[in-house]
Amino acid sequence: MVSPKTLNSSVLENLALPKNTYAFLSELISEFPQFKFTLSNRFKWKYPKSIYIDVKTPIPPLYFSLQTLHELGHALSNHKDYQTDIKRLKMESEAWERARGLILSHPNWKTDYGIFYDEEFAESALDSYRDWLHNRSKCKTCGLTCFQRKNGDWVCPSCDLL
Repeated sequence: MVSPKTLNSSVLENLALPKNTYAFLSELISEFPQFKFTLSNRFKWKYPKSIYIDVKTPIPPLYFSLQTLHELGHALSNHKDYQTDIKRLKMESEAWERARGLILSHPNWKTDYGIFYDEEFAESALDSYRDWLHNRSKCKTCGLTCFQRKNGDWVCPSCDLL
């Protein structure tokens, strides 16, 4: 478990990061000073200003960068919370679109850091939420697909309404 630590240049220097990843994170921290980039044991966004990044999980630098940009996408979209699971899926999709937009608005990232938008990686991440939503929507009693009310409660059209 990584204890949360706010990223700054001195913290970054002490991490065993590839040179391009170090430079990329330094650029993000500089370009988006309104957000607090924090070391964590997983990638996540915490409203209103905290972007947690996982520098310990061994993933290729491109995927590390994409995941970091995805969390920044949540921040730039001002995502706060959600009542329904479909709203969460929508927020995840919006964050990936923001990541794509950030990459398009920074064409130098491809040559400087090897960062490009990997559609398959983003769709795979979204598929994990789609699968999660599909599993949550199944009635535990009869197996039918339930629907979710605005308050987040799941209702089976057979077991709960008949």
